[in-house]
Parts: sequence; structure tokens; C-alpha cells
Amino acid sequence: MMAGHKNVTAAVRPALLGWKGASLVIALAAGLLLAAANAHLVYVALVSQPDCVPHLQDAGQNGTYRAARSSC
Repeated sequence: MMAGHKNVTAAVRPALLGWKGASLVIALAAGLLLAAANAHLVYVALVSQPDCVPHLQDAGQNGTYRAARSSC
């Protein structure tokens, strides 16, 4: 061994996951979570169809509401 040489690899080697790496992992995880939530909302909007319910067909009177356009 040469005099004055210490274990240089331990001092030079960066940490496994520094603050930049951790913030990148967190940002990617947040992006994936956001994309998954939006995909779920689109899926539910396209798959779910409400059942037909009885409603008023004539013009609303005395504060009652009716469907703008019936899908039944």
C-alpha cells in the first residue's frame, strides 16, 4: 500500500439516493398517482350510465324542476 492513500472510493462515491434523487422519485410518484386518478375518473365516466327515473315531462311549475333533455 502506498503511504497517504486512504479508502478514496468511500469518500467519492455519492449517497445511494441524494436529495435530488429523492425529489425525482417523489415527483414521479406524484405524477403517476395523478395520471392513475384521472384515468380512473375517465373510466368511470365512460362506463357508468344512470338508470332512467321518472321525471316531469312538462314545464316546471311551483319550483319543480324537469330534465332538460330526456335520455329515456
